[in-house]
Amino acid sequence: MTGAPNGTRTAYRTCPLCEAVCGLELTVTGERITAARGDRQHVLSAGFVCPKGATFGQLVHDPDRLRRPLLRGADGEHHEVSWDEAFAAVEAGLTGVLTRHGRDAVAVYLGNPNVHTMAGPLYGGPLVRAVGSRNVYSASTVDQMPKHVACGYLYGNPDAIPVPDVDRTDLLLLIGANPLESNGSLCTAPDFPGRLAALQARGGRFVVVDPRRTRTAALADEHIFIRPGGDALLLFGLVHTLFDEGLADLGRLDGHVRSVERLAVLAKDFAPEVVADRCGVPAADIRRLARELAAAPAAAVYGRIGTCAVEFGTLTSWLVDAVNVLTGNLDRPGGAMFPLAPHARTATRPGGRGFTVGRWTSRVRGLPEVKGELPVATLADEIATPGDGQVRALVTVAGNPVLSTPNSAQLDRALAGLEFMVSVDPYLNETTRHADVILPPTDPARVGHYDFAFLTLVVHNMAAYSPPVLPKDPGGMDESDILARLTLIAAGRGAGGGTAADVAAGHEHLLAQLLQRAADDPDSPVAGRSVTDLRALVDGDGPAERLLDARLRLGAYGDGFGATPDGLTLRTLLDHPHGLDLGPLRPRIPEVLRTPSGQVELCPEPVAADVARLRAALERPADGLVLVGRRHLRSNNSWMHNVPGLMKGRDRCTLQVHPSDAAALRLTDGAAATVASRVGTLTVAVEVTDTVMPGVVSLPHGWGHGAPGTRAKVAAASPGVNSNLLTDDRVIDPLSGNSVLNGIPVTVAPAT
Repeated sequence: MTGAPNGTRTAYRTCPLCEAVCGLELTVTGERITAARGDRQHVLSAGFVCPKGATFGQLVHDPDRLRRPLLRGADGEHHEVSWDEAFAAVEAGLTGVLTRHGRDAVAVYLGNPNVHTMAGPLYGGPLVRAVGSRNVYSASTVDQMPKHVACGYLYGNPDAIPVPDVDRTDLLLLIGANPLESNGSLCTAPDFPGRLAALQARGGRFVVVDPRRTRTAALADEHIFIRPGGDALLLFGLVHTLFDEGLADLGRLDGHVRSVERLAVLAKDFAPEVVADRCGVPAADIRRLARELAAAPAAAVYGRIGTCAVEFGTLTSWLVDAVNVLTGNLDRPGGAMFPLAPHARTATRPGGRGFTVGRWTSRVRGLPEVKGELPVATLADEIATPGDGQVRALVTVAGNPVLSTPNSAQLDRALAGLEFMVSVDPYLNETTRHADVILPPTDPARVGHYDFAFLTLVVHNMAAYSPPVLPKDPGGMDESDILARLTLIAAGRGAGGGTAADVAAGHEHLLAQLLQRAADDPDSPVAGRSVTDLRALVDGDGPAERLLDARLRLGAYGDGFGATPDGLTLRTLLDHPHGLDLGPLRPRIPEVLRTPSGQVELCPEPVAADVARLRAALERPADGLVLVGRRHLRSNNSWMHNVPGLMKGRDRCTLQVHPSDAAALRLTDGAAATVASRVGTLTVAVEVTDTVMPGVVSLPHGWGHGAPGTRAKVAAASPGVNSNLLTDDRVIDPLSGNSVLNGIPVTVAPAT
């Protein structure tokens, strides 16, 4: 951090507003961030910044942002109270429900912004364990859960997700992905536009498969329209061609992959000529793509939200990796590779317990648990359906499920019937307006930042830690302390809402647990050492920083608490404010594998069993209008619509309709249309455009602001409509529990 005589200084930090982890250069005057631009010295983003990062100061200083707790009064309105009063109310509310109804009567929902903070990954798990309920939900089951499940079965670890080595590939096939708008997702790649341009400049190509001509598709060497939900059929067509034409070649993975022959048998029913009509991609294009992927010096297939939030999400996610395996492009430079995050431990040998689902099921619909949580599509059922185990209280940590989950009007009604609700959130939004207590964390400029989630998905290994930019708010509270106090209350150790001493002891307990596990692990660099001695070496100004320092020291590049003197520590990252380059991705198979066999399980039984459902879909007619979502560069779900700089310009919440469909339906550009599905109806302005394929209409997600009791003036001035009034809570991907948000059958007519 540098200063100037007039009190203006420059500070550097990682942008926390999407998955790209770009470096920001901030101008700070007094206690205000007055400008933000890209950090040109950042080791990964090299000065790139998107509109979200450029408005970081507006987000931090948003006058509608909550800075003190709110308590719902007898008048039904939310009123500011002290932290002690707020936590006393939480203790009374949660303890009452737990005493009367048991642990499963309290549900926990973890929203998307959790992974954009240090506190979320560090303290979310302990809070869930303290609550002790099977009713745990998150934004994962309206997003990426199919990819976790597919990778869990393939590699034995649901968090071992390969990313395209975009900086070294020759051919990149993007399916249902729009990184020029999203900045990358499950693929941390600052300046995705620049990386794609560099790919083309070195003679490579990228191809986009999408039912919309997105910004990414418009710049691609080739764009192929596809019928929404047809991705699995297209990919099976590629697999069929690779076997049928003798193109399958595992390369260096030969000997590390099981069940190749079984996949060949399953693929026989999905010849390109069979799947073409149903997925909308000509058979000749499918065969050509397979040949190009097999022939390229290095190639990668990358699928994202459009391949996850669909009827066959897990099958599609699995087939993306299967194509990478069969073309010899998994785990090799220029293909799809496994990053190595600095806080992650490396294994000394392959193999493990593998991956399983269904350790318990939901009470009402019998849906299986996946990764310790239940599908959020059934949360409203669990609240509204009487009986033993009915959810009576809810803890939400960030997120806005009233806008982001299917059939959201049903969830909105259900939340109103809870006995108690507490939300950790900086906004009084469409979800938190139902809360009895709202606990707002201090703003992101006043806390340190490290990306636990996104550094496991980065396209070039690196590390970065950002210290606080602004001083602490004397009356505010760090999210780590909020979650620690909630954990104490849920565990029954929070008399009076948890004192400062109790919270400090809770932080120390988490750190001691981490160190003890490492000392007990014979493969750890600190095996057998004293926890007391290790604790004396831990650095960091706050509890989250101390946990980070310990994890870095124990991680893949760490100093092992002195075992590797020049290894990584928190101090190392503090000395590198623009990030630390840890080198290009390197092959990690078989070390990364946690399957019982120690090999890639290319055709896992639960996935193979679901192929029959896909085969049956071939017989269904591909007709009628279907709805898909869309993303905008100035938005990240619903949580940045109150930033003035991001809301400028024309209305973005429109129904995009192809000209031929508009003519047939008598829709005109700018006029209103009524859109209806099985579960709901809404009215929205029409945008006639040939960027969507015929038979497809598109609405962005995350809108529908301005509900009574909310406090977000900018968002309320341009409320838009909530597309999840149309998504069906009864339609999910059975393997992952993920909601189907794309390919929703709808009817559209002029609004009367």
